[in-house]
Amino acid sequence: MARIPYVDPATASDDIRTAFEALPAHLNIFKTMAHAVNSFRPLLRLGSSILGEQQLDPKLREFTILLAAKSLRGRYEWIQHVPIAIACGASQEQVDALERDDLSAACFDDTERRYLAFVSESIRDTRVSDATFAAAAQKFSTRELVETLLTIGYYQMLARLTECMDVEMDEPVGMKVVDSATRAR
Repeated sequence: MARIPYVDPATASDDIRTAFEALPAHLNIFKTMAHAVNSFRPLLRLGSSILGEQQLDPKLREFTILLAAKSLRGRYEWIQHVPIAIACGASQEQVDALERDDLSAACFDDTERRYLAFVSESIRDTRVSDATFAAAAQKFSTRELVETLLTIGYYQMLARLTECMDVEMDEPVGMKVVDSATRAR
């Protein structure tokens, strides 16, 4: 059971209700986020830009989201994003490798391993080593690296929110949220 009541979109303020009307699903995470009345819409906009407007390859974005969620034991985001990762081209073998922290598994190619080293070191140490940064910068643009760091921060924030507030698990909605973010562009 959640630690706080969810915001009811039907009885929320006009601004919050309008934001809910644009969502493809009224997930418990959104009903919790809506308590931050002035931050709700900007948070949704940032989430939409991460899911629908990044230059970063969607499969790599999903690897990032899964690792960020896992780093804080954020089961809600893990459960929601595994089907999205699969839909974006990740294999079940790759998802399983991420879950067991086997980031050098044979199921990842060299570019993915460089990327995962950057993500995992950033999550673990905040500042990546010069060698890890240089290896990632050889394969990824400055924009993609910054998008990666913003994605880590956003999804760690969501993991904190869902875990601290005991947000109840919703059934995974898969690509509905991603498709909605892409259409919102």
